[in-house]
Amino acid sequence: MDVPKFELTNQNNQTISDQDMLGKVYVVEFFFTNCPTICPIMNQNLKEVEKAISDSNFGVISITIDPKRDTPENLKIHADRLGIQNPNWHFLTGDRDYIYKLSTEFNIYVGEDESTAEGLNHSGKLALIDKNGKIRSRYDERGFPILYYSGLNYTDPEGKNGSLAGQYHPQIEWLKEDIKKLLEE
Repeated sequence: MDVPKFELTNQNNQTISDQDMLGKVYVVEFFFTNCPTICPIMNQNLKEVEKAISDSNFGVISITIDPKRDTPENLKIHADRLGIQNPNWHFLTGDRDYIYKLSTEFNIYVGEDESTAEGLNHSGKLALIDKNGKIRSRYDERGFPILYYSGLNYTDPEGKNGSLAGQYHPQIEWLKEDIKKLLEE
């Protein structure tokens, strides 16, 4: 599946689009800087991925779902606070309706109404994009397709996700493996 077309503003006030990322392997996440729950974990896990990959053809696209507060200036502060060195890690902002529509095109859940607390709900899913602008995935150990990676390594205590109760899901490790494979293509 082709990556949805996008064009947003990054933490350096530069316009970044899907076309700018062609030739790179990258991960897309939806997040916001003031998120008190999963976003800090997702950002730290993506930093771990970035550290393990260290390839100039690898990048991360972090799209805020709270553009009113996450201005380019605030995204720059966030990137600096995280110690991001990769010039291909773009923290993107823009029009909230556009971002919401983009999340639906990616099929990654983001709350619709930003004026409510629900509007800042979002999934911890990550999309992996290859050098040709295609969304890529893998199969889990039981042969089921994983269309998106979890931004969180997690244990499924009750076996609700098609796994055995208590099974550990090493999604970030899988993501690293798959990025390395795609960089070699």
